Amino acid sequence: MNSHPEQYKDLTDHEGVEKLKELIDHNSICLFSTDLKNLPISTRPMAVQKVDDEGNLWMLSAKDSDKNKQIAENPHVQLFFAKTSDSEFLSVYGNAFIYFDKVLIDELWNPMAKAWFTEGKDDPRISVIKVEPLQSYYWDTRNGKMISMLKIIGSAIAGQKPNEGVEGKLKV
Repeated sequence: MNSHPEQYKDLTDHEGVEKLKELIDHNSICLFSTDLKNLPISTRPMAVQKVDDEGNLWMLSAKDSDKNKQIAENPHVQLFFAKTSDSEFLSVYGNAFIYFDKVLIDELWNPMAKAWFTEGKDDPRISVIKVEPLQSYYWDTRNGKMISMLKIIGSAIAGQKPNEGVEGKLKV
């Protein structure tokens, strides 16, 4: 346990979902890891299109991708988010599900997706991945990177542990 209990705060239910949404809104690109039982794990960048009110993460993927094949074999995935400019970090472990629902594709579609799906939202290769979080953990500074660095330097000079951020589990 750290010496500043106020630095550790688990967030549950609505508060947990809101923090999850906030952190992903600040940086929707994650490293999406599959095939967690084999090393090295398979990881690639992915963009989260939506976080719903239950805390599920939604993204578009190619039906024929290695990630979809690996999810079909083992649905356990881990996503890593980092916004280093503000020292915000998030790890999400959960189960992934693949959908081919046209309504979901229409809902999640954005113009940037056309770079991967050249036929637009009617591209036959599109699938939707939903990740249901089982365990999430966040690290968040209170003031952004520059002020945090100044406080860390001040703490080092004073010989004290900095009381600069908050971390905890997100239970959604």
